[in-house]
Amino acid sequence: MEPILFYGVPSGCSFGSIVALEWLGEPYRLSRIEMPGDVTSEAYRRVNPVAETPALMAGDGTIITESMAILNHLGALGIGTGLGFRQGTAEFDRLNQILAFLNTSLFSGFAPLWYALEHDVPGAAKDALRAYGASCLANVHAHLDRMIEGKDWLLGDQRSLADAYFIGIARWTNYHDVLDRRDYPSVQRLYEKLENDPGVRFAHAIERGEAAESSGGFAGEITLEEALSLHRQAA
Repeated sequence: MEPILFYGVPSGCSFGSIVALEWLGEPYRLSRIEMPGDVTSEAYRRVNPVAETPALMAGDGTIITESMAILNHLGALGIGTGLGFRQGTAEFDRLNQILAFLNTSLFSGFAPLWYALEHDVPGAAKDALRAYGASCLANVHAHLDRMIEGKDWLLGDQRSLADAYFIGIARWTNYHDVLDRRDYPSVQRLYEKLENDPGVRFAHAIERGEAAESSGGFAGEITLEEALSLHRQAA
């Protein structure tokens, strides 16, 4: 069977995995997981016991969780496309270094902002969370801006899985008014270029529940119940 990506809405970090699958060009299917309702359900916990998206059901029924693990799995399938690299090479190490930075610094910088937005935090505490998040994100954006100055993509001349993951996280500044991305021209340039990419436009349409035109191997949506049935058959 085709791999199935369980993606979270609204605005899940699984966005980058959808883009990566589009760029890979191999057949795949998507299963929409509403947050926080579906993702905490008993049914979805059979996919991922920690109740988080994304999760990927590989063609043999194996479940892979965590964005970094999913992207490395897809990268091994995309070596010929330049999306990923063979383990043991300098390119592989560089890709994983940037992915780790995006995950531990850019992703984590948004954590206090999401908490302040989604929970009933008192005024002073909310202000402190927002100030902390803003400070973290300003440092991350400044570092990214220096790192990619003069480059077409995060790794240089060719797009990689790091760019797919980046766009799924970087868009969160649209929800949190704590910095102006235009103050970081290299980051803004990369962001705008990715927003015009067909795979990124496809992922946006999928999240919004609109008709989406795939430029990759999208084979349709599947419900969580249907995916679990396929998983039992593959076991």
